[in-house]
Amino acid sequence: MLVDFFTYDFLRYTFFTGMLIGIIAPLLGTFIVVRRLSLIADALSHVTLAGIAFGLMMEKLFLIPIPALYSGMAFSVFGSVLIEKLRSVYNAYQEIAIPIILSGGVGLSVIFIAVADGFNTDLFNYLFGSVSAVSQNDFFMILTISIFVILVVAFFYKELFTLSFDEEHATISGIHAKSIHLLFIVLTALVIAASIRIVGVLLVSALMTLPVAAAMRLAKGFKQMMYLSILFGEISVIVGIISGYYLNIPPGGTIVMVSIFILLLSIGMKKFNFRLKKVRETG
Repeated sequence: MLVDFFTYDFLRYTFFTGMLIGIIAPLLGTFIVVRRLSLIADALSHVTLAGIAFGLMMEKLFLIPIPALYSGMAFSVFGSVLIEKLRSVYNAYQEIAIPIILSGGVGLSVIFIAVADGFNTDLFNYLFGSVSAVSQNDFFMILTISIFVILVVAFFYKELFTLSFDEEHATISGIHAKSIHLLFIVLTALVIAASIRIVGVLLVSALMTLPVAAAMRLAKGFKQMMYLSILFGEISVIVGIISGYYLNIPPGGTIVMVSIFILLLSIGMKKFNFRLKKVRETG
């Protein structure tokens, strides 16, 4: 079944890009879920959609060839900075920053799509992912982002871990909480923009949260949860891309359904282990 993926260049780039996304999306997703910021992925994905629609609009109306991946990435990063600024404005209600940016992203997307005369094949691929959308340049860009994300997480792991569980303690300990959080949210924006080629704008948040949700049911510590999340993310992406290709449907949907299957399996395993333990204790 994998022969086609190593025969055709576009499938090979898709496959390797998917493997990279399967690592970095759950990796950051672990910190996002622990910090109860799961909706931030949805907000930034809609801002990314606005950037993609803007790039397609500029190319169609003004013949200015702006690569949609880069315009989406620029909007996503800008949106992440705005979220951080709004969090400081609404200090007592920081979570309100997320729906504000999400609403703005949806509004801009509608305007840009309407001005560009509606949906087309390119936009559909960005919404739900595509096995043929990843070019060589896209692959190297996503490879660069992946290396950067992994290095930053490795270098600032202690700071990110402390911030995730106790932001107040992190600040008292001398950690530059605002700077670290801004860096983290920008990384999240880059990962979301990078993931849209494979998973699609509307489903990318699922890849950052579902593998983590499954890992939480089985892991006995934070690091184990992170590693399990990456493992589940890789399985979801690889199985989803291959099945999506052979079933001739967008890979975003199959990736998400595989993730949900893994989540249900992990919940079932947790309940089975709990009952088994109870039986042993009573027996």
